[in-house]
Amino acid sequence: MELKKAIMERRSIRNFEDKPVTDDQIAEMLEAVKWAQSWANTQCWEVIVVKDPATKEKLQATLAKGNPATKSMKQAPVIFVICGKLKAAGYYKGQVTTKFGDWFMFDLGIATQNLCLRAHDLGLGAVVVGLFDHDKVKEILGIPDGYEVVVMVPTGYPAKVPSAPKRREISEFTHYDKF
Repeated sequence: MELKKAIMERRSIRNFEDKPVTDDQIAEMLEAVKWAQSWANTQCWEVIVVKDPATKEKLQATLAKGNPATKSMKQAPVIFVICGKLKAAGYYKGQVTTKFGDWFMFDLGIATQNLCLRAHDLGLGAVVVGLFDHDKVKEILGIPDGYEVVVMVPTGYPAKVPSAPKRREISEFTHYDKF
C-alpha cells in the first residue's frame, strides 16, 4: 500500500469481525515497531501481546466508564499493550537532557503509529486506547517497576470502517518563520 494512502485511510476501528489475527500478522506488526525511530536509538518500548480471553476481560475492566473502546477489548482477537522503559529516552549518562524530561511518550507514539499503519496495510484495524487505569493494567500483566503502560491497541479485522472525521486545513495549523 502506498504510504500516503495508508496515512489518509487508516481509521480508529472499534468493531471487529470474529476472525483471528495470525501469528505472521502479529510478527509483521511487531517488525514495524522494531523499526520505529527513537531517541538516540534507545528503543525504549516493550510490547505485550494479549490473546487470552480472560486477560482481555480483565483489561477491559480497567477502562474508564463510557470509554468508546470498551467492547473492543474483548471483541478484538489481539491486544497490543505498549509499555515504555523509564529514564532511557531523553537521558544521557543517567541525566535528563530535555526540557520535557523523559522522552518515552514521544518514542512510544511513533512505535504505536508504526504498529497501526502496518495493521492497516495488512487489512486489519486498530484503535489506540489510553483512558484506563494504568496501574491496574501494570498489575494484571506483571509489568515491573521502571516501566509504564502507555496504551493498549485492540487489533483485528474491521467489522465496519467509519468515515474520515473532519480535519483542520493545513493553513489552520501551519506557520512560517514564526508563530
